[in-house]
Amino acid sequence: MRDHVAPLGLELILDEAEGYAYLRQRPRADGEPELPRLVARRPLGFTVSLLLALLRKRLAEFDATSGEARLVLSRDEIADLVRLFLPDATNEARVRDRIDRAIAQIEDMGFLRRLRGRDSELEVRRILKAFVDAQWLGELDGRLAAYREHAAGGTGSRSDEDAP
Repeated sequence: MRDHVAPLGLELILDEAEGYAYLRQRPRADGEPELPRLVARRPLGFTVSLLLALLRKRLAEFDATSGEARLVLSRDEIADLVRLFLPDATNEARVRDRIDRAIAQIEDMGFLRRLRGRDSELEVRRILKAFVDAQWLGELDGRLAAYREHAAGGTGSRSDEDAP
């Protein structure tokens, strides 16, 4: 498989211990022609970034304390994880819609999967560990610190969905 995807500028990342594999754009080597990106990169909104970080933390806690293989959370449990970090709002329906959109986006990304017959329960997929690594969390912490500084007295405005 590695030889098959290499001409496309991709590399196979295989984690047999966790049971997943994925393809990643290979960094361009010196003297190599620039290859077009096969998958567009898009910035994630604040709520999605926050929820990914919280799910990654929850997965690490689950692995440390449980002997089970799959972490399954209800939609309400996921909402409670992120609700603590969202500003208080008088319109609960708007907050719920915002969280539902974030969950749907993370599900589309492949990090959550709805269980058959139990639509309100979602499995946190282990591939999340590869996407949300220590470097990603460090970058998120840096951006959150910049946003805290901005909120404390910086200039300009930025919407919540434009955040990391």
